[in-house]
Amino acid sequence: MSNRDLTTKPRRRKVVFTLDALQAREVFFAGNFNDWNPEKHPLKKNAAGVWEKIAMLFPGRYEYKFLVDGQWRRDPDNPQECLNCFGSHNSVINVSPK
Repeated sequence: MSNRDLTTKPRRRKVVFTLDALQAREVFFAGNFNDWNPEKHPLKKNAAGVWEKIAMLFPGRYEYKFLVDGQWRRDPDNPQECLNCFGSHNSVINVSPK
């Protein structure tokens, strides 16, 4: 193994988050990738009326939720979830290295 192999850092991967919430006025998402700060990742409504945001994440396992008009919601299109410390559930995504 060369020194170059030892210093290669994992590359961020493009992950697209979407939420079909036509009546929503504002949508954010937060998770353990951004210290649960929803202001860091506002979603924008596309031409089809679906909210979306591209995030660049390192490979790994992440928990997240959407914040829709002030109410936390799991991702309805993602069946992977886990229990959180508040007794509700977070959505889970696994970002692969390739």
